[in-house]
Amino acid sequence: MTAAEFVPEHADLATLRRAARDCRGCELYHDATQTVFGEGPPDARVVMIGEQPGDREDLDGHPFVGPSGRLLDRALEEAGLDRETVYLTNAVKHFKFTERGKRRIHQRPGRTEIVACAPWLTAELDDIRPELVVCLGAVAAQAVLGSDFRVTRMRGQVVAADDYRAVATVHPSAVLRDPDRERAYRGFLADLRVVARELRP
Repeated sequence: MTAAEFVPEHADLATLRRAARDCRGCELYHDATQTVFGEGPPDARVVMIGEQPGDREDLDGHPFVGPSGRLLDRALEEAGLDRETVYLTNAVKHFKFTERGKRRIHQRPGRTEIVACAPWLTAELDDIRPELVVCLGAVAAQAVLGSDFRVTRMRGQVVAADDYRAVATVHPSAVLRDPDRERAYRGFLADLRVVARELRP
């Protein structure tokens, strides 16, 4: 089973967002608080795709509002990119986690869940038709660029993908987990500056 049967054809973002609330395309909806759909302008030149909502996103219902989102905001500003002009979404729309006491610990989505959720991401990209897609982390990169794509080898490089160009980098959460956070942040910022250069007239 996939999300395909829940995705309305030729729908705009508002219609897709409403439909996604009722998605049962994989089992993740059972435990998640809600679907966390993408947000941003429908005519965005850039779409940034993460892995999945985190704990804060699951509770608030908005993408990139937790610690990773705050780091992304900082990097976007430093790179000269306005978050208000960027469409932010995730490859998987429900939070996958395991409970450890009172904490909900993030679990990486499996291939089955990524494939099941792919029709939503495809519908978002089809409606927006961005110039550039930025894949934040391996899950997003493989969802967009194929399972053989490796962020470690290709990060910060502009590649062709269907009707748009794409750039892959690490997920902001990887920067937060890195023992040398400042070095990791500098690398992340350098990748976003590639995106900013690509968007210049």
